[in-house]
Amino acid sequence: MDLNELRNQIDSIDSDILELFAKRMEVCRKVAEYKKVNDLPVMQGGREKQIIERVRANSPEDLRDGAAMLFQNIMDISKCLQSAEIERDRGHFSPKPFKPEAAAKIACQGTAGAYSEAACKKLFGNKPAVFYHEFEDVFNAVESGEADYGILPLENSTIGTISETYSLMSRHSFNICSLVRVEITHCLAAAECASLESVKRVYSKAEALSQCSEYIKAHGLVRREYANTALSAEYVLEKNDPEAACICSRSCAELYGLKILNDRIADAYPNYTRFICFSRDYVAPEDADTISVCMTVPNTPGSLYRMLTKFSIAGLNLTKIENKNIAGSDFEVLFYLDFKGSCADEKVVSLLHDFENEMTFFRFLGSFKEVL
Repeated sequence: MDLNELRNQIDSIDSDILELFAKRMEVCRKVAEYKKVNDLPVMQGGREKQIIERVRANSPEDLRDGAAMLFQNIMDISKCLQSAEIERDRGHFSPKPFKPEAAAKIACQGTAGAYSEAACKKLFGNKPAVFYHEFEDVFNAVESGEADYGILPLENSTIGTISETYSLMSRHSFNICSLVRVEITHCLAAAECASLESVKRVYSKAEALSQCSEYIKAHGLVRREYANTALSAEYVLEKNDPEAACICSRSCAELYGLKILNDRIADAYPNYTRFICFSRDYVAPEDADTISVCMTVPNTPGSLYRMLTKFSIAGLNLTKIENKNIAGSDFEVLFYLDFKGSCADEKVVSLLHDFENEMTFFRFLGSFKEVL
């Protein structure tokens, strides 16, 4: 028997498998109809366990794990189909419209001249920002209703995620309504009494210092962490020390009347930071095309794989996955995920409810569009 004959056999078997798969899914639709009428959950763990145990028992020993995985995938597809049928026309996840022009108070961390202010202006125009000293103060202001919206940095294209923001996201109630991209163009700035030769210490936010690490090392400067770039500029101005400089934006240096000693000193260009804009209520723009969620997955073999498979089954593009350890736990992990989609799409709604019902912990974080 030659290779073509073997391939023909495989093609014939595949046709049989496909026909049986279609028959199984049709029965699953009927199961979904029954569950919907009788208000039964899609997820029935005992039933799954019975099927997997039977599959393993009836499989050749060397194919048991593969057969179990195959049927697990089939059941995952079945659950997604059932969830879509059950959730059809329920109309969940309806946001209030995002209207930046109606905002009365926008909370930012830092002070005038900070990159967060640039993000605020990009989204809200000339509406003034109200500045808070700490990241958590911004979350508290929004959560309490003191501010309509908050803006905080989420990730940078050079150094990655902003850990402080993610840490606070896990502890506060909020909804992301926009993602704002701001180009970061760091410069070295100092008081008029300073020169490039006299500067020995450089002040700035930890992330800015990291983004300019090569320049700092090449010039033998001592790093001094500060709350943010604009506050470090304010400090350097007040210090009026020829040995002190800061890393900030050109516009920030000009705002505080500092002398720019070197421009564009970041390790890599282009250098962007994404800022989240968030509110207390579920608010989203009409053209929102990205959804953000966070969840923990069951501590069982293959659970992460199965969670990611759901996006493929639904035909949705997962654009980001970030994992953070949960403080105070035994190395438990919280996953943050962004994917393309709209909450007006029934496939998206059924997927969200699927996660809500199956995951150990699940939170919908918002629906938004990135402002470039």
